[in-house]
Amino acid sequence: MKMEELDFSRVVSEDLIQLDLQATSKIEVIEELTNLLFVNGCINDEEGFIQDVMYRENEGVTGLEKGIAIPHGKSDYVLKTSIAIGRTKKPVEWESMDGNPINIIILFAVKNADKTTTHIKLLQKVAVLLSDEETIEQFQTLKTKKEFLHLLSKHN
Repeated sequence: MKMEELDFSRVVSEDLIQLDLQATSKIEVIEELTNLLFVNGCINDEEGFIQDVMYRENEGVTGLEKGIAIPHGKSDYVLKTSIAIGRTKKPVEWESMDGNPINIIILFAVKNADKTTTHIKLLQKVAVLLSDEETIEQFQTLKTKKEFLHLLSKHN
């Protein structure tokens, strides 16, 4: 399967996007996005998944530049590899490459069994997207969930 044929709708939907996160801290962000994954049937244990994400957080910096972070959990609690996207009202303290707080969070939930599959290619594509400054700036100004999905998939 070629990268161009990957379909983002397999891993993210409007239901997994929250543009008005209430969270004011990193753990609250992760809890809020984890809850989205849970209510949409992507994971089966919020506590367990959060622990896996926080474990990964301790291993390395997930904050990129320009206000974006990409925390992720490879976890047995994931039923369906998915991406949850959130934007906070106010920037949140987070370890980031440019030392600045973040306000857009893309949480990857990866099934242990999916480590080598299509889904991982999708995640890599998102990472490539996020290395593009123009894309990052667009993420900051988007108003709707549809625009977010469109931006994610327009490079397909």
